[in-house]
Amino acid sequence: MGKILFKLFIAGFFSVFMLGISIAGWYWWTFDKTPPQPIAFKHSIHAGQLGMDCTYCHVFVDKSPEAGAPSLETCMTCHQNVAIDRPEVIKVRNAYFSKEPVVWERLHKLPDFIYFSHKRHIKAGVDCTHCHGVIKEMDEVRKVRPHKMGWCVTCHRGTGASTDCATCHK
Repeated sequence: MGKILFKLFIAGFFSVFMLGISIAGWYWWTFDKTPPQPIAFKHSIHAGQLGMDCTYCHVFVDKSPEAGAPSLETCMTCHQNVAIDRPEVIKVRNAYFSKEPVVWERLHKLPDFIYFSHKRHIKAGVDCTHCHGVIKEMDEVRKVRPHKMGWCVTCHRGTGASTDCATCHK
């Protein structure tokens, strides 16, 4: 009887261990995956080489909870005349002139029970790079921070921001 219980214990332990490894592997495999975007927008050119500020395109970042994607009108401010022969700019122009919205794939999606406000963080002086990395060096934007509760709480504690549950949880 003792050997059977020991074997069951080992089998159970091994199963739980493998489940844990599988979940951790899935998390790390999917963490840095960037969904394909309908238009390959290079932040390294716009924010990097041209030095455009995040708020030029993400106009709502300091006014609302979400940063928002730029409007095609914003893109056309320059691309009415600049780089109009490049394939990705042609996509922008085609969408603009056909009045078809560009449906961007969201990179960061928090659960519905979380309240996060870009506005509050911008007003508190948190630089975009703190959460999003050095975007101006990225051709393709990718996740560089986990945006998980533990990471946020560590930042809140380090900066003296509230860690009251109601601050972030609805």
